Amino acid sequence: MTTKPIDTTVSEVPRLKLLHGHAIPRMGLGTWPMVEDECETAVRFALQSGYRLIDTAFQYGNEEAVGRGIRTAGVPRSELFISSKFNKESHSVDGVQRAYDESLRKFGLDHLDMFMCHWPVPSLGKYVDAWKGLVKLLEEGRVNAIGVSNFKPAHLKEIIDATGVVPDVNQIQLSPDLARREPRAVHKLLGTVTEAWSPIGRSSGLRTNPTIVHIAQRLEKSPAQVLLRWHVQQDIVPIPQASNPLWLRENLAVFDFSLSAEEMAEIRRLDKGEEAARDSDLPENGH
Repeated sequence: MTTKPIDTTVSEVPRLKLLHGHAIPRMGLGTWPMVEDECETAVRFALQSGYRLIDTAFQYGNEEAVGRGIRTAGVPRSELFISSKFNKESHSVDGVQRAYDESLRKFGLDHLDMFMCHWPVPSLGKYVDAWKGLVKLLEEGRVNAIGVSNFKPAHLKEIIDATGVVPDVNQIQLSPDLARREPRAVHKLLGTVTEAWSPIGRSSGLRTNPTIVHIAQRLEKSPAQVLLRWHVQQDIVPIPQASNPLWLRENLAVFDFSLSAEEMAEIRRLDKGEEAARDSDLPENGH
Protein backbone atom coordinates (compact mmCIF):
# COMPACT_ATOMS: atom_id res chain seq x y z
CA MET A 1 0.00 0.00 0.00
CA THR A 2 1.37 3.41 -0.97
CA THR A 3 0.79 6.55 1.03
CA LYS A 4 -0.53 9.55 -0.87
CA PRO A 5 1.86 12.53 -0.55
CA ILE A 6 0.67 15.34 1.73
CA ASP A 7 -0.59 18.31 -0.27
CA THR A 8 1.67 21.35 0.16
CA THR A 9 0.06 23.56 -2.47
CA VAL A 10 -0.18 27.09 -1.08
CA SER A 11 -2.55 29.81 -2.23
CA GLU A 12 -2.62 33.40 -1.00
CA VAL A 13 -3.11 33.54 2.77
CA PRO A 14 -6.36 35.30 3.72
CA ARG A 15 -6.37 38.03 6.36
CA LEU A 16 -8.39 39.12 9.38
CA LYS A 17 -9.26 42.79 9.90
CA LEU A 18 -7.90 44.30 13.10
CA LEU A 19 -9.53 46.89 15.35
CA HIS A 20 -7.28 49.75 14.28
CA GLY A 21 -7.65 49.18 10.55
CA HIS A 22 -4.75 46.91 9.64
CA ALA A 23 -5.24 43.28 8.54
CA ILE A 24 -3.27 40.30 9.83
CA PRO A 25 -2.56 37.15 7.78
CA ARG A 26 -4.39 34.14 9.18
CA MET A 27 -1.17 32.12 9.44
CA GLY A 28 2.34 33.19 10.33
CA LEU A 29 5.84 31.95 11.04
CA GLY A 30 7.00 31.80 14.64
CA THR A 31 10.77 32.22 14.88
CA TRP A 32 11.67 31.09 18.42
CA PRO A 33 14.17 29.51 19.10
CA MET A 34 15.83 29.97 15.69
CA VAL A 35 18.84 32.30 15.48
CA GLU A 36 21.47 33.42 12.96
CA ASP A 37 21.68 31.53 9.64
CA GLU A 38 18.92 29.04 10.46
CA CYS A 39 16.52 31.88 11.23
CA GLU A 40 17.51 33.99 8.23
CA THR A 41 17.12 31.04 5.85
CA ALA A 42 13.78 29.98 7.34
CA VAL A 43 12.34 33.51 7.10
CA ARG A 44 13.53 33.93 3.52
CA PHE A 45 12.13 30.56 2.41
CA ALA A 46 8.87 31.14 4.29
CA LEU A 47 8.29 34.48 2.58
CA GLN A 48 9.16 33.03 -0.82
CA SER A 49 6.70 30.18 -0.09
CA GLY A 50 3.77 32.48 0.65
CA TYR A 51 4.02 33.43 4.31
CA ARG A 52 3.38 37.10 4.96
CA LEU A 53 3.28 37.22 8.80
CA ILE A 54 6.59 36.88 10.68
CA ASP A 55 6.60 36.91 14.49
CA THR A 56 9.63 37.51 16.68
CA ALA A 57 10.65 39.27 19.91
CA PHE A 58 13.57 41.01 21.58
CA GLN A 59 13.83 37.97 23.85
CA TYR A 60 14.49 35.63 20.93
CA GLY A 61 17.73 37.38 19.99
CA ASN A 62 17.03 37.02 16.27
CA GLU A 63 15.62 40.35 15.04
CA GLU A 64 18.75 40.97 12.95
CA ALA A 65 18.50 37.53 11.34
CA VAL A 66 14.78 38.03 10.67
CA GLY A 67 15.60 41.37 9.05
CA ARG A 68 18.19 39.77 6.77
CA GLY A 69 15.69 37.12 5.75
CA ILE A 70 13.13 39.80 4.92
CA ARG A 71 15.55 41.89 2.89
CA THR A 72 16.81 38.94 0.82
CA ALA A 73 13.43 37.29 0.17
CA GLY A 74 12.49 39.53 -2.74
CA VAL A 75 8.96 40.14 -1.44
CA PRO A 76 7.65 43.74 -1.36
CA ARG A 77 7.60 45.19 2.16
CA SER A 78 4.02 46.36 1.57
CA GLU A 79 2.85 42.74 1.44
CA LEU A 80 4.39 41.80 4.78
CA PHE A 81 3.15 41.85 8.37
CA ILE A 82 6.17 41.99 10.69
CA SER A 83 5.64 41.78 14.45
CA SER A 84 7.95 41.93 17.45
CA LYS A 85 7.65 42.14 21.24
CA PHE A 86 9.52 43.98 24.00
CA ASN A 87 10.65 42.78 27.44
CA LYS A 88 9.74 43.87 30.95
CA GLU A 89 12.76 46.21 31.11
CA SER A 90 10.88 48.45 28.67
CA HIS A 91 7.65 48.70 30.69
CA SER A 92 7.32 52.46 30.62
CA VAL A 93 6.04 54.97 28.08
CA ASP A 94 9.55 56.09 27.14
CA GLY A 95 10.91 52.55 27.45
CA VAL A 96 8.55 51.32 24.75
CA GLN A 97 9.66 54.11 22.41
CA ARG A 98 13.30 53.16 22.94
CA ALA A 99 12.53 49.44 22.49
CA TYR A 100 10.71 50.16 19.24
CA ASP A 101 13.57 52.23 17.85
CA GLU A 102 16.04 49.50 18.80
CA SER A 103 13.94 46.80 17.13
CA LEU A 104 13.72 48.86 13.95
CA ARG A 105 17.50 49.28 13.99
CA LYS A 106 18.03 45.53 14.33
CA PHE A 107 15.51 44.68 11.61
CA GLY A 108 16.79 47.35 9.25
CA LEU A 109 13.20 48.51 8.70
CA ASP A 110 11.45 51.87 8.99
CA HIS A 111 8.34 50.48 10.71
CA LEU A 112 6.78 47.34 12.14
CA ASP A 113 3.23 46.27 11.42
CA MET A 114 2.65 45.35 15.07
CA PHE A 115 4.54 45.88 18.32
CA MET A 116 3.58 43.95 21.45
CA CYS A 117 4.14 43.70 25.19
CA HIS A 118 5.63 40.21 25.61
CA TRP A 119 4.42 39.41 29.15
CA PRO A 120 2.45 41.44 31.69
CA VAL A 121 4.81 40.59 34.61
CA PRO A 122 2.28 41.78 37.23
CA SER A 123 4.91 41.65 39.99
CA LEU A 124 6.48 44.75 38.41
CA GLY A 125 3.17 46.58 38.27
CA LYS A 126 4.12 48.46 35.10
CA TYR A 127 2.24 46.79 32.25
CA VAL A 128 -0.30 49.63 32.13
CA ASP A 129 2.56 52.06 31.46
CA ALA A 130 3.87 49.67 28.81
CA TRP A 131 0.45 49.71 27.15
CA LYS A 132 0.37 53.51 27.27
CA GLY A 133 3.69 53.47 25.42
CA LEU A 134 2.19 51.29 22.71
CA VAL A 135 -0.85 53.54 22.43
CA LYS A 136 1.50 56.48 21.91
CA LEU A 137 3.24 54.66 19.04
CA LEU A 138 -0.13 53.94 17.44
CA GLU A 139 -1.41 57.51 17.86
CA GLU A 140 1.77 58.88 16.32
CA GLY A 141 1.33 56.61 13.30
CA ARG A 142 4.64 54.86 13.88
CA VAL A 143 3.10 51.37 13.97
CA ASN A 144 0.00 49.91 12.32
CA ALA A 145 -1.26 47.70 15.14
CA ILE A 146 -0.52 47.14 18.82
CA GLY A 147 -0.95 44.05 20.88
CA VAL A 148 -0.10 42.11 23.99
CA SER A 149 1.07 38.59 24.69
CA ASN A 150 0.16 36.27 27.56
CA PHE A 151 -2.32 38.77 29.03
CA LYS A 152 -5.20 37.36 31.06
CA PRO A 153 -8.70 38.91 30.87
CA ALA A 154 -8.01 40.79 34.13
CA HIS A 155 -4.85 42.31 32.64
CA LEU A 156 -6.76 43.31 29.51
CA LYS A 157 -9.47 44.99 31.57
CA GLU A 158 -6.89 47.06 33.45
CA ILE A 159 -5.12 48.41 30.36
CA ILE A 160 -8.40 49.13 28.57
CA ASP A 161 -9.86 50.87 31.62
CA ALA A 162 -6.71 53.00 31.86
CA THR A 163 -6.55 54.07 28.21
CA GLY A 164 -9.82 53.27 26.46
CA VAL A 165 -7.76 51.46 23.81
CA VAL A 166 -8.33 47.76 23.09
CA PRO A 167 -5.45 45.58 21.82
CA ASP A 168 -5.58 44.47 18.21
CA VAL A 169 -4.13 41.09 19.19
CA ASN A 170 -3.45 38.98 22.27
CA GLN A 171 -0.90 36.25 21.60
CA ILE A 172 -1.32 33.37 24.05
CA GLN A 173 -0.26 29.77 24.51
CA LEU A 174 -2.95 27.89 22.62
CA SER A 175 -3.39 24.50 20.97
CA PRO A 176 -6.20 21.93 20.83
CA ASP A 177 -5.09 20.48 24.18
CA LEU A 178 -4.87 24.03 25.64
CA ALA A 179 -7.93 25.48 23.94
CA ARG A 180 -8.12 28.59 26.19
CA ARG A 181 -11.89 28.93 25.80
CA GLU A 182 -12.33 31.55 28.54
CA PRO A 183 -9.80 34.11 27.25
CA ARG A 184 -10.90 33.50 23.67
CA ALA A 185 -14.48 34.35 24.65
CA VAL A 186 -13.26 37.62 26.18
CA HIS A 187 -11.19 38.43 23.09
CA LYS A 188 -14.23 37.89 20.90
CA LEU A 189 -16.31 40.33 22.97
CA LEU A 190 -13.54 42.94 22.76
CA GLY A 191 -12.87 42.47 19.05
CA THR A 192 -9.29 41.39 19.79
CA VAL A 193 -7.80 38.73 17.52
CA THR A 194 -6.41 35.66 19.29
CA GLU A 195 -2.96 34.61 18.13
CA ALA A 196 -1.58 31.20 19.16
CA TRP A 197 1.98 30.40 20.14
CA SER A 198 2.94 26.70 20.16
CA PRO A 199 -0.21 25.94 18.14
CA ILE A 200 0.80 22.36 17.40
CA GLY A 201 2.14 21.73 20.90
CA ARG A 202 5.84 22.04 21.62
CA SER A 203 6.21 18.75 23.52
CA SER A 204 2.66 17.61 24.20
CA GLY A 205 2.59 14.79 21.66
CA LEU A 206 -0.35 16.28 19.78
CA ARG A 207 1.00 15.25 16.40
CA THR A 208 0.98 11.60 17.49
CA ASN A 209 -2.30 11.77 19.38
CA PRO A 210 -4.58 8.98 18.04
CA THR A 211 -7.52 11.37 17.56
CA ILE A 212 -5.42 13.75 15.45
CA VAL A 213 -3.70 10.96 13.53
CA HIS A 214 -7.01 9.29 12.64
CA ILE A 215 -8.54 12.56 11.41
CA ALA A 216 -5.41 13.27 9.37
CA GLN A 217 -5.57 9.83 7.77
CA ARG A 218 -9.25 10.27 6.87
CA LEU A 219 -8.57 13.65 5.27
CA GLU A 220 -5.23 12.64 3.68
CA LYS A 221 -3.58 15.52 5.51
CA SER A 222 -0.71 15.62 8.00
CA PRO A 223 -1.39 15.80 11.75
CA ALA A 224 0.15 19.30 11.79
CA GLN A 225 -2.25 20.44 9.05
CA VAL A 226 -5.22 19.15 11.07
CA LEU A 227 -4.01 20.99 14.17
CA LEU A 228 -3.46 24.24 12.28
CA ARG A 229 -6.78 23.96 10.46
CA TRP A 230 -8.47 23.72 13.88
CA HIS A 231 -7.05 27.18 14.63
CA VAL A 232 -7.83 28.98 11.39
CA GLN A 233 -11.34 27.51 11.28
CA GLN A 234 -12.02 29.39 14.54
CA ASP A 235 -10.37 32.66 13.43
CA ILE A 236 -7.35 32.00 15.64
CA VAL A 237 -4.04 33.04 14.03
CA PRO A 238 -1.44 30.29 14.57
CA ILE A 239 2.28 31.03 14.30
CA PRO A 240 3.97 27.62 14.13
CA GLN A 241 7.76 27.49 14.15
CA ALA A 242 9.49 25.54 11.39
CA SER A 243 12.71 25.70 9.41
CA ASN A 244 12.36 22.55 7.28
CA PRO A 245 11.17 23.67 3.81
CA LEU A 246 8.69 20.79 3.53
CA TRP A 247 7.14 21.57 6.92
CA LEU A 248 7.00 25.27 6.12
CA ARG A 249 5.00 24.60 2.97
CA GLU A 250 2.90 21.91 4.62
CA ASN A 251 1.92 24.16 7.54
CA LEU A 252 0.69 26.87 5.22
CA ALA A 253 -1.43 24.54 3.07
CA VAL A 254 -4.51 24.51 5.31
CA PHE A 255 -6.91 26.83 3.52
CA ASP A 256 -8.33 24.34 1.02
CA PHE A 257 -10.13 21.95 3.39
CA SER A 258 -12.35 22.06 6.46
CA LEU A 259 -12.86 19.97 9.58
CA SER A 260 -16.40 18.71 10.04
CA ALA A 261 -18.49 19.47 13.10
CA GLU A 262 -17.90 15.90 14.25
CA GLU A 263 -14.12 16.25 13.83
CA MET A 264 -14.13 19.55 15.72
CA ALA A 265 -16.07 17.84 18.53
CA GLU A 266 -13.51 15.02 18.63
CA ILE A 267 -10.68 17.52 18.95
CA ARG A 268 -12.56 19.51 21.58
CA ARG A 269 -12.29 16.55 23.95
CA LEU A 270 -8.49 16.92 24.01
CA ASP A 271 -8.65 20.19 26.01
CA LYS A 272 -6.93 19.95 29.40
CA GLY A 273 -8.43 23.18 30.69
CA GLU A 274 -7.14 26.64 31.51
CA GLU A 275 -5.04 25.49 34.47
CA ALA A 276 -2.72 23.53 32.13
CA ALA A 277 -1.42 26.72 30.45
CA ARG A 278 1.53 28.75 31.72
CA ASP A 279 0.32 31.17 34.38
CA SER A 280 1.36 34.70 33.45
CA ASP A 281 0.65 35.93 36.99
CA LEU A 282 3.63 33.97 38.33
CA PRO A 283 6.88 35.97 38.58
CA GLU A 284 8.91 33.21 36.92
CA ASN A 285 6.72 33.34 33.81
CA GLY A 286 7.63 36.49 31.99
CA HIS A 287 10.33 38.40 30.17
